[in-house]
Amino acid sequence: MFWTKIKRTIRAGFVSFWRNGYVSLASVLVMTVTLTVLTSIMLTGALLDSTLTSVKNKVDINVYFVKGANEEDIAVIGKALRGLPQVQQVEYISSEDALTQFRERHKDDELTLQALDELGTNPLGASFNIKAQDPSQYEGIVKFLEDAKGGNSGSIIDRINYTKNKQAIDALNRIIAASSRLGSAIIIFFVVVAILITFNTVRLAIYIFREEISVMRLVGASEMYIRGPFLTVGIMYGVVSGVLTLLILYPIMYWVGPITESFGTGLNLFAYFSHNFGYLFLVVVGTGVLLGTISSYLAVRKYLKI
Repeated sequence: MFWTKIKRTIRAGFVSFWRNGYVSLASVLVMTVTLTVLTSIMLTGALLDSTLTSVKNKVDINVYFVKGANEEDIAVIGKALRGLPQVQQVEYISSEDALTQFRERHKDDELTLQALDELGTNPLGASFNIKAQDPSQYEGIVKFLEDAKGGNSGSIIDRINYTKNKQAIDALNRIIAASSRLGSAIIIFFVVVAILITFNTVRLAIYIFREEISVMRLVGASEMYIRGPFLTVGIMYGVVSGVLTLLILYPIMYWVGPITESFGTGLNLFAYFSHNFGYLFLVVVGTGVLLGTISSYLAVRKYLKI
């Protein structure tokens, strides 16, 4: 008996969905727009995270040692740096490697190479290229280096190239904090808008059947039998809208993907979309079903009091 009621309720929902084509179409379109915006925010967030990660990898600190610095003293500073929890990587560049890299960078500048050859000696000293675990931790690393510079082993430090990178690091920290706050605010805003719009759309459909609902209440129909078809309709809105959203975004991501990668973000949106399609399908369709169900439930409560 119970399963018979469930089947009848679902069947009534399907009939209501198809019989009210224009109302259903309006509901699906509104929810599709909402889900498209929410999915776009998710994809934009992934793109921003990839961009920030790419920028993080390009930000570093360079520590230059005086010419002829003792290798053992340099190793002592390197070991201390690697022991810091803030430090992700310390790359040692010897004076010979620095000269090789300098020649490679200026291979098309004959005057510079000629002047270098006339010196007869290597004017470049060894250096460290330091990357932090997080951009906000560079200040602490620089402070450590400044304190070490006053010690015996630190006296071999010529200069710390941090000032030039400080503006980029500070800007990156501001972007990370602002993007996190903005993303959260946008998601909350559109979730509220989606619930309100879907609520009113489903409520319109219920209003059309207000007389039928009243009759069903008068003849003793259970609340589940009255509520069930509208909940089914809400679920159908979510499923159809979710699938339609993914179908719309697929060609868009196919076109946008190579463009996002060429901008140096480190992420091809189409590749990300394809690789995470299963996850996105569950999130988008699940969100649509949740919004449709909640909105239908809230809207139909008013008419169950008739």
